[in-house]
Amino acid sequence: MLVTTGREASESAKQWVYRVLRRGIMTGQFEPGDPVTINGLADTLGVSAMPVREALHRLVADGALELLDNRRVRVPDLDPPSFEEVLEARVALETRAAERAMPFIDDLRLARLRAFDQQADQALAIGNFGRLVEANFDFHRCLYEARPGTVMLPLIESLWLRLGPFMRRAGETLSQTYQVDRHAEALAAIVKRDAEALKAAIAADIRDGTGYLGRGHFERIAALGKTG
Repeated sequence: MLVTTGREASESAKQWVYRVLRRGIMTGQFEPGDPVTINGLADTLGVSAMPVREALHRLVADGALELLDNRRVRVPDLDPPSFEEVLEARVALETRAAERAMPFIDDLRLARLRAFDQQADQALAIGNFGRLVEANFDFHRCLYEARPGTVMLPLIESLWLRLGPFMRRAGETLSQTYQVDRHAEALAAIVKRDAEALKAAIAADIRDGTGYLGRGHFERIAALGKTG
């Protein structure tokens, strides 16, 4: 079910719908191949069709959704080579963003990062997949935003949009996926001002989390193909 957030006073309906759908895709509230309908989303969000239509057009332009020949819209799927390419792009950009942000992380931001890590731990403990994924992205965003005027975050978020739907698969294997708290390793590296350790923790977090889930997704598809 799509999780919505409150509409800010300064937001138009189309801005709010775009923000809600974008975050929903990014945090795994849609699965690869899911159809997306204007009327269905309008009913869910309690708005007219127009702001939904405009938001979908923007998300198609972002690469977060794809427009089919019959004018239907769906969440795109990735083949294994494309998945690995996007995953490695995440590693390249996010390790560099973390390294560049580290000098700007003060005690207040460190406390916020720890709070997001605790939220992820609590979500994992009770099996709340949706909250776990949200806390994970909040942790990463909070880290990279520490550097003023960063231009990397929009690029990183474009990759989150492409990989987010695969995070939906985490519900089946949460305990296997998060055996090591890479966020704790990242926090320890920040305290020590160890840039190389921070980069290693972020790379491992991406590969052990999203990477593990995506590969599991492709393995299940392959297994179904053999038995089908």
